[in-house]
Amino acid sequence: MSLAFDDTIAAIATPVGEAGLAVVRVSGPRALAIADAVFRGRGALASAAGHTLHHGWLGAPARVDETVAAVFRAPASYTREDVVEFSCHGGRLPARRALELLLAAGARLARPGEFTLRAFLSGRLDLLQAEAVAELIHARSDAMHRAALSRLAGELSRELAARLDEVTDMVAEVEARVDFAEDVGGIEVPAAVIARMGEVRASLAAHLAGAAWGRAMREGVQVAIAGAPNAGKSSLFNRLVGEDRAIVASGPGTTRDRVSATVEWEGVLFTLSDTAGLRDSDDEIENLGIARARAALAASRVVLWVVDGAAPVFAEAPAAAEDRRVVVALNKCDLAPAAAETVARAVAGAAAVVRVSALGGEGVDALVAAIVRAAGFEPGDVIASERQAHDLACACEALARAEACGRDGAPGEIVALELRAAMAALEELLGVRVGEDVLDRIFSRFCVGK
Repeated sequence: MSLAFDDTIAAIATPVGEAGLAVVRVSGPRALAIADAVFRGRGALASAAGHTLHHGWLGAPARVDETVAAVFRAPASYTREDVVEFSCHGGRLPARRALELLLAAGARLARPGEFTLRAFLSGRLDLLQAEAVAELIHARSDAMHRAALSRLAGELSRELAARLDEVTDMVAEVEARVDFAEDVGGIEVPAAVIARMGEVRASLAAHLAGAAWGRAMREGVQVAIAGAPNAGKSSLFNRLVGEDRAIVASGPGTTRDRVSATVEWEGVLFTLSDTAGLRDSDDEIENLGIARARAALAASRVVLWVVDGAAPVFAEAPAAAEDRRVVVALNKCDLAPAAAETVARAVAGAAAVVRVSALGGEGVDALVAAIVRAAGFEPGDVIASERQAHDLACACEALARAEACGRDGAPGEIVALELRAAMAALEELLGVRVGEDVLDRIFSRFCVGK
């Protein structure tokens, strides 16, 4: 991806399809001249003030569409370049014809994310804010939307920039002691500086703890609802989803196929899958459903094992794995209290055991809270991408090594080397210093026009 600003780019900034409006954007040093070549209004856009709207027509001599041109002059624009945005009629043809006119007049088709890349390279956004633009576009829950807005506003960036400044100050102090040992009283790293390393590391680690939460917000959490036939799995599924999605009947083996629905809890999308009851069966169709149920168990982050708490026989829940937690729901608690032996056997190996009634709704709120906890994260600061988590982890590890070296009385050069590694990780995180390959990976995931 070229990092030069010497050309002018254009793209359709809105999704293709029938709508009231479509926006075509052009940005760069020749944006106003190219826009004037295709736009006919009361006056030239090149002489218009910034942040003004102008009614006119696209195309000459043949008109392509009636439009409103919005003029944004550098540096007060999204890219900090001259920008013109044409609001056309929605539909497949108007925006495409407008883009064809701009390209014919000298603009180049923008690459995915190139407008935001220019905003980053011009200093209008740092890298965390630039990534937040894509997160905001793809947000699938209120929590994702709020988190992306917070990062776009620069809240996390300001916090991490302050930590970078602290690390930079520590590097300067440690290296000064190495270079001017006689003037500052020796090359040992002062205890106060070592303590500051620990404080900064703890602050960064607190942000890093949000990585699992951020990943869950992006990807969602798979929850398989499983258990023996007639334990009330489908009834509990319907209760959790809030509507009758799965067929409920008194006889065992009603569920033959996997039925899924997505709900939002604590800002995270949980995909619940009602599965066939697990038992030995001679029914070929039921066995296919049981095989799919076992596949769902293997692929899920959380298994909700439903037990008929009023039944004398307890169906064993699957063992928890490193990447999977089991929550046991003792269902039908409104009919009879679960036997002590049933409760004791349910607790073994389970992340939580909750008494519920799928019919009456008792205990459902507690069950939802248990499922959220079992997913293995707590709500908090959101680290939105694997790149961000990696850079934060590198900074924390480097600070931990610097702290250990300082406490062990290692030479200041060694401590400064580790502190500089922490600096480099934070600088890459914020985009102060970042390679083209990293930028390519980030912005290639954006849509064209953004």
